[in-house]
Amino acid sequence: MIRPMTEADLPAAMEIEHELFTDEAWTEAMLLGELAEQPRTRYYVVLERDGKVVGYGGLAAAADEGDIQTIGVRTAHQGAGLGAELLAELLAEAARRGCRAVFLEVRADNGPAQRLYEKFGFVRIGVRKRYYQPSGVDAIVMRRDRP
Repeated sequence: MIRPMTEADLPAAMEIEHELFTDEAWTEAMLLGELAEQPRTRYYVVLERDGKVVGYGGLAAAADEGDIQTIGVRTAHQGAGLGAELLAELLAEAARRGCRAVFLEVRADNGPAQRLYEKFGFVRIGVRKRYYQPSGVDAIVMRRDRP
C-alpha cells in the first residue's frame, strides 16, 4: 500500500535513508522540511508491506516541472518492483499537478536505478560532476517529458 508520508513515518524513513545512503543520507531536519511543504510544492509517500514501511519517495513540483527528490526501498525488499511502484505514484502525482517534464538525479554508479528510470521514459540530459558528497560520485541528470 502506498500512502502519504506523515511526520510519524520519519523514524522508518530515516532508517531506510541511512541503510541506503550512509554518509550521504538526508538528515531528519531535511526530510521534515520537505514534509512541511506538503501539499503546496511537495508530495511524499511511503510504501508499506505487512504494516511496515519498506520504501518511500518524494516529488517536488512547481509550475509545470517536477523533480523526483528521492526514492528508497529497504535492501531486503529490493528487486520486487517496489521502486517502480513508488516511481509510478510520483509520476502520477506529477501528472495530476500538470507537470510537463519531470527531472531527477541518479548516482552514476547506480545502474539498477538508471535502468528503472529509463524503463519509465527518462533520458539522460547531463552530468553533475562530484554531485554526491562526501563520496564525490557524479550524478546523471535525467528528464521525462509528459507524453
